[in-house]
Amino acid sequence: MIQAKDLEAGELAALLHFYADAGVDWLLEDQPIDRFEEFAVQQAAREQVRRVQAPSPAGQEERKRRTVPVPSAQLNPPPVAMPNDQAVAAAQLAAEGARSLAELKTALEAFGGCNLKNSARSTVFLSGNPASRIMVIGPMPNADDDRDGIPFSGRQGQLLDRMLAAIGLSREAVVLTNIIPWRPPGNRMPSPAETAICRPFIERQIALAEPGHLLLLGNFPARFFFGESGTIHSLRGEWRELTVSGRAVRAIATLHPQELLTAPANKALAWQDLLRFAEAAQAFGRHA
Repeated sequence: MIQAKDLEAGELAALLHFYADAGVDWLLEDQPIDRFEEFAVQQAAREQVRRVQAPSPAGQEERKRRTVPVPSAQLNPPPVAMPNDQAVAAAQLAAEGARSLAELKTALEAFGGCNLKNSARSTVFLSGNPASRIMVIGPMPNADDDRDGIPFSGRQGQLLDRMLAAIGLSREAVVLTNIIPWRPPGNRMPSPAETAICRPFIERQIALAEPGHLLLLGNFPARFFFGESGTIHSLRGEWRELTVSGRAVRAIATLHPQELLTAPANKALAWQDLLRFAEAAQAFGRHA
């Protein structure tokens, strides 16, 4: 009888394919093997090894004496306290003390009063050209933004680039920023306390950049600036007159690029909003 060890690799492969085509699921040994007995022998051998390696009672007592107990607080550290009114006041002081966007960036990077900073990799500050007087504001950094340290990175940023290009703009020709400068863990929504702490910094960005028009992307920015609780579908597409840090600015909301990636059918709505935004921004630029 021909044995498997006598076959060439190609012959062995062909034989296995034949068995598979024939419906063979298991290959049997030439001689029966008692697997139960084999397992019992292996288990007895492992038990023997454990008995040999187990320390003596005296050794166990010595090890107990040398073991330093770990305080329960280290095993289960208490959660970081949420920011309070003092943190909001500190944020206002830090933001108002900045006389330029560069100073504001330094102040934001040095600020430690928001818990979101503890879990984020980067402090994501605005980018682009403040002289354009056009500001695009998103909600908060995502994982790509947090990794790259700039707003609107990754697929969302690529789609935003195409949206801006469609109305004759680019990310280099506008200001891109987020309300929240640090990525919340798991991309969750920021809490009201975290939002209150970040408010002075975004309002100071607007005051220093002096935009004439704001393009708000998504539910969170629309609700944040309009003070309403509706969805982006009810808040989008209409110009609003806002007062931010004592100065008037016009704002219009539309869908966030992520919402368009999730539901491409909404691109028609976003396109209407972009055309309305572009028309007003161009008119503002001609009279600025």
